[in-house]
Amino acid sequence: MIDALVLDETRGGQVAEVRSLAPDALPDGNVRVAVAYSSLNYKDALAITGEGKIIRGEFPFVPGIDLVGQVEASETGAFAPGDWVIQTGWGLGEHRWGGYAQQMQLQAKHLVPLPDAMTPREAMIVGTAGFTAMLAVMALEDHDTAPDGGEIVVTGASGGAGSMAVALLGALGYRVVASTSNDAAHDDLRDLGAARIIDRGELDGGPERPMQSARWAGAVDAVGGATLASIIAALDRHASVAAFGNAGGHELHTSVFPFILRGVNLLGIDSNTCPNERRRVAWQRLADTLTAAHYERVLNRVISLNELAGAARSLLRGNIQGRVVVDVNA
Repeated sequence: MIDALVLDETRGGQVAEVRSLAPDALPDGNVRVAVAYSSLNYKDALAITGEGKIIRGEFPFVPGIDLVGQVEASETGAFAPGDWVIQTGWGLGEHRWGGYAQQMQLQAKHLVPLPDAMTPREAMIVGTAGFTAMLAVMALEDHDTAPDGGEIVVTGASGGAGSMAVALLGALGYRVVASTSNDAAHDDLRDLGAARIIDRGELDGGPERPMQSARWAGAVDAVGGATLASIIAALDRHASVAAFGNAGGHELHTSVFPFILRGVNLLGIDSNTCPNERRRVAWQRLADTLTAAHYERVLNRVISLNELAGAARSLLRGNIQGRVVVDVNA
């Protein structure tokens, strides 16, 4: 038997509880993985609490959009028993059973190897949040953003993806400006590599004019909405913003002027269906860039399956800063 956090629907709504499942209850997959760790993301918290329509599969359902584990059996030549593998995205924890279980059946085409320089625990400190942040950094690099170009603003900087973006950009030599409303996060953000910190109120009201004075050599936006519009209006010539969040709203009210008069770029980051070759590059870049100090500064805590429901509620209330790792065997 294996333990898993299982979501189910009742007449009173949705319930989440840790249950013991028979291995044959797991979905089909050509690789069987003994899961070591998962993590708690905003999307997971919405799924666990039922406050967001995240689950697109049938109930009962095992959530968890990240996992790392060791291959126990494989029907393909891509991986062998004993290999350590990571899965994020490809619908994991949304329409495919996810990482909140001690064992999972997965598809080899969705897995990437754990880099040699990264431990399983570190991989889930990174998780979808850090992976998405790395994709954002790579997108900026692909569009000629360089450390000597000027300030790079990171919005939602005290969140999981935002704090990872600060750490990565800081480690790569960029001058990072962290935007946050969380005063308690300032010291941690400076430790991660932020050169200075601004209050999110400087950006979340939207731009006063379609184009404002050039302020940013680049940006990573985890917020969206009016904040993203403010960034676009204040980007320098040929600068780019990599965007992946909508906590500040899904609508974007801007104009064509920054794009056609300054040549700025809006780069959408999709970590869910990112091709696996780019995934491998991103994970290796993460392993090469982050240090043990980065991981520990970003880590909030390690919890068990039994603690997930409470942690999910705390995350949605804004009471958790940094990354929460789930030890599914604790």
